[in-house]
Amino acid sequence: MPDYLIAFLLGVVEGLTEFIPVSSTGHLILLGHFLGLESAGTFDVLIQLGAILAILLVYFQRLVEIAMALPRDRRARHFVLSVLFAFLPAAVIGALAHDFIKSVLFETPMLICIVLVLGGIVLLVVDKLEFKPRYHDVMDISWPAAIGIGFCQCLAMIPGTSRSGATIVGALLLGADKRSAAEFSFFLAMPTMVGAFTLDLYKSRNDLSLDQGVLIAIGFVTSFVTALFVVRRLLAFVSQRGYSPFGWWRIAVGLLGAVLLLTVG
Repeated sequence: MPDYLIAFLLGVVEGLTEFIPVSSTGHLILLGHFLGLESAGTFDVLIQLGAILAILLVYFQRLVEIAMALPRDRRARHFVLSVLFAFLPAAVIGALAHDFIKSVLFETPMLICIVLVLGGIVLLVVDKLEFKPRYHDVMDISWPAAIGIGFCQCLAMIPGTSRSGATIVGALLLGADKRSAAEFSFFLAMPTMVGAFTLDLYKSRNDLSLDQGVLIAIGFVTSFVTALFVVRRLLAFVSQRGYSPFGWWRIAVGLLGAVLLLTVG
């Protein structure tokens, strides 16, 4: 397969899966493995920027409104601190365990398949539970709940878990309704992805090369466009359909990947 088609495909997968609870990292690693790619490290890091910019664009007006309200609105200050508190556990643990995660966990495709299936089962179970949500607006999520969601996010350091999946399930269990859980996951993605991107970019600085410029541009643009579509549609989708479709998708991908690993290698 030509390199530009691979770049396009990886960009589409990154954009489509980054903000839904199916694990973009797991999908990219498995896809790269079966396409016979070497670890795409730097390329994967740079195309993530497309997804980051997509969510910042969608929420730009909301972010400006919150920033303008900070000096006079206690609720806005409460929300910003909630997101920061939720971000801290992953920031600390991710920085300390970065090299182990990248060198060991990211190089184990079968582990990713197993985690995809287990995470899919968790989503199916959680989606069927009858919760009595305490938070119907993302701005009202309490600081203890936010910190709990932040620790749940740390589970996503195991590839295949899904950052959005871990935070959404955590938010549901801690009292958010389905829409607020997804929206808090979006807001938490902003500092988390920017932090991870910055750290990965710093760690990969010696691998950067202009030779891949065109391929990176293709992956970046396709990641941005597809992530833009997902972010704009996801809240309405989960409000109507819940998270079961993503659970079934995870199980299907995990089982298919495991079968291919055992038969093809």
